[in-house]
Amino acid sequence: MQTRQLGRNGPRVSAIGFGAMGLSDFYSSSASSEADGIALIQHALDLGVNFIDTADAYGPHTNETLVGKAIKGRRSQVVLATKFGIVRENNSDNRGVNGSPDYLRKCCEASLKRLGVDCIDLYYQHRIDPAVPIEDTVGALAELVRQGKVKHLGLSEAAADTVRRAHRVHPIAALQYEYSLWSRDPEDEILPLARALGIGFVPYSPLGRGFLAGRFARPEDLAQDDWRRHSPRFQGDNFGKNLALVEQVRKIAAAKGCTPSQLALAWLLAQGEFIAPIPGTTSGERLEENVGAAAVTLSADELKRIEAVFPRGVATGGRYNHLGTQLLNH
Repeated sequence: MQTRQLGRNGPRVSAIGFGAMGLSDFYSSSASSEADGIALIQHALDLGVNFIDTADAYGPHTNETLVGKAIKGRRSQVVLATKFGIVRENNSDNRGVNGSPDYLRKCCEASLKRLGVDCIDLYYQHRIDPAVPIEDTVGALAELVRQGKVKHLGLSEAAADTVRRAHRVHPIAALQYEYSLWSRDPEDEILPLARALGIGFVPYSPLGRGFLAGRFARPEDLAQDDWRRHSPRFQGDNFGKNLALVEQVRKIAAAKGCTPSQLALAWLLAQGEFIAPIPGTTSGERLEENVGAAAVTLSADELKRIEAVFPRGVATGGRYNHLGTQLLNH
């Protein structure tokens, strides 16, 4: 497995990481048992994946517990990332944000306990709290670094000015945003800013929440409790229009001799050496497929062909519904 540096002084991680969210939440309540999830994470470690991503909001809380069990006895093999800041009331899908120093300190202690570790390698603010100055939040996070409870700091879905202000208080090692062939908004400001400041970039949902992998032929393929049923890109006419784009990706992948997932991940890796995507899956076969993307190298001509059939902004529909969009870009 190739490795990449996150930030000038951040951790060195596998070029392909593993996003654990879907093992516990959002995509289907019956997607994976805890035992299966643990086995899958351990298989990822066996394949050379050392970058494992979770959050206290996933479950909520249960995903961190699962990850903690999976890495027990293998802590030295893992660059462990988790997050705080999204508040889920009464275990529901109603989400708020909290970036207050007192809250984040409590979150960190709880995450350390659930994960069964004494230090978090990369601690993200999951969503920015517009009611709390970022300087106050990052100042409190910096204290956790000084205490040895956290090694590196990250931000997720933050506005460019927020990133600049945060980075002045304490170095930010990584920025996490949705980024893929069908979600390219970070190319406006965030990717250039990450390059300029020497910050690593971690794309989540790098396979378009499974769409770019060619997993779905119709909306009914999604489980009844799958969060994606509420995503505009998976609804109505949008689904069919986006499916036609995926067919173009499939053709290019076939010509390349790789899968659509591998093509989409290889495209991301080609956007910069500071980028390390974190695809998730509940399947061992898909995991191995994703890991194999690190060995796929795209030529300049192939990148141009991909750009021609999947130009920026071509996906139909927003990436979140109204409530989800309200939590972005603060």
